[in-house]
Parts: sequence; structure tokens; C-alpha cells
Amino acid sequence: MERPSFPGLLRGGRPLSLNFDQLQHAITAADYGSFRQAAEALSIKQSTLSRSIQLLEYNFGANIFERFSGGVRVTPAGRNFLRVARSIVDQVDTLATTTRASGRGEAGRLAIGFCTSLTAGNLRESLLDLLHKFPQIEVVTAERRRAHLMSALRHGVLDVLILTRGIPFPNINTKSLWNERVLVALSVEHSLARRDVVYWTDLRSETVILSQYDPGREIEDLLVSKLSSPDDRPKIELHDISRGAVKSLVTMKVGVSLVLESDIGANFSGLTYRELRDGCGPSVMNYAAYWKSDNENPALGTFLKLLSERYPSRFLKT
Repeated sequence: MERPSFPGLLRGGRPLSLNFDQLQHAITAADYGSFRQAAEALSIKQSTLSRSIQLLEYNFGANIFERFSGGVRVTPAGRNFLRVARSIVDQVDTLATTTRASGRGEAGRLAIGFCTSLTAGNLRESLLDLLHKFPQIEVVTAERRRAHLMSALRHGVLDVLILTRGIPFPNINTKSLWNERVLVALSVEHSLARRDVVYWTDLRSETVILSQYDPGREIEDLLVSKLSSPDDRPKIELHDISRGAVKSLVTMKVGVSLVLESDIGANFSGLTYRELRDGCGPSVMNYAAYWKSDNENPALGTFLKLLSERYPSRFLKT
């Protein structure tokens, strides 16, 4: 493979010819203290290595080595040269390694938007899996409202979104991922906390507090679909606060709340959870990945492959 060269450097107003092999030859000779041993280590002829170092010394106008019968010794000027040369070689090696890794999707930057909790659940486990298998990928996360996340995806600010499945988005690819159970969050002193399972109809006389931020709206829609008659629905209050602040209100006995399974990782004193069911069993909501088909970020392809292996399902175009 052709090694990198640096023909544009100048010395005394004339081009300076320098290549990566020459730097490596000098470094190896310094490490071994012998041209012969350095040539053997590099699997080249001693005359080739000696000529390479002579060209370096000529081009830089200083002796890098003192030659004597027992080998070579680095000169004071050579010590300064080799210090910088080692830095250049290390940086070129790092550049080559990271470039190859980036091309394979094993390095780079991946920006992920989501509307779920990272305290527990499948998204947390998926990200931990990605970071463990591909530590050179820099993961950047953003938690915003669905509309803001979708705008960021369309403009290339984010690479992929992890959201509850909702209205299809034109020209956006979708992959169905996992289901999460819907739970009711209760004060430990609430009468429903004494039950192992709570049904939707048990909420009719309650005040249900939800965050205006996603997935609060989706959970509200689910509640309305489960209790279709207005007379059967509880009082619903949407607050412009985080999910964590909603839980604090629940512990203050202001009402109950509905959360998804991944939300129960954060411990709140005085709070408990019960599974919500209807006549068919537990109620669930589906999560999906959304990304633009023309996104050529190799790290995105790596993440989507990982998701496909963890959650085998059909890729959909919406």
C-alpha cells in the first residue's frame, strides 16, 4: 500500500520531499540503536533504510544520528526531530484507524431523538449494547416534543428517532421495535394500590395527571380510546411539566398518572405502579425507529442493524 507523503512542505524556499516510511525508518532505528536491527525488524534491506535516513537528514539539514561501529546514537537535533516524528506517525495511524472504523460504521457520531425514559427499558439497553460493541461511536441524545424531533430529523440534525408509533410521516422509514406496558402511577396510600391489577374502568372517578410532553398526548389518546364514553372517563389534566414533576404531584395525592414501562426505573418515594388491563389483557404501546432513507451516516446503519438483531421485525416505509 502506498504510504502517505508530504511533498508540499518547504525548506529554504524549495519543496521538501517527505514520506511516512522515512519517519518510521528513523523511529525504528532510534528504538533499536542499530540500522541493521531496525532493517531486520521492518523486513527491508539495511541499505534501503540507511539511504532513507540519509535523505531525511539531507532534507532537514541536520544529522539525526551519530554513526559508530557498534550502531547509531540519536543527536540532540535528532531527539527533537524524533519527538515530532513520533507524534506525526501516531496521528496518521489514529487517522487511518478511525477512518476505516467510520467507513464500517464502527466510529463516528450518531444523534438520537426520543420521547421515552432512559432510566430503564429497551432504549437504555439498546444504547448500552451499542456503546459496548462500538465504543468509538459518539452517541448524542435529545429529548423533545415529537414535532420538534421530526423537524430535526428532516433537517439532518438528528439521525434517528425512537418514538411511540403514531401518524405515519411521509418519506420517512420506520422500523417497529418493542412494546411497553401501560401502567398507572399511584400514591402508595391510594386504594387502587392494594390491587395487583387495575382496569381502565377503575379510573372513572380519578383525576389523571399527564405531561403535555410526549408521550403524554399519546397516552391520553389511548385512555380516550379505552373509555370511549365521556361519562366513563376520568378527569384528565395536562400539565406543562416533566414526567418527573407529574410523579411528584401523584405522591402529593393530587391525582394518578399513566406511564409506560420504561418510566419505572426512576425511584420516587411514596409512589407505586400497577399494570393497566382491559378485557383482552395488558395494555401496551409500540415503539418504532424513524429515519430518512437518504441518510448515509455509517453509524446509523450500524445502529439500525443492531436494532434489527435485537428486535427482529419487518422494515416499513411510511
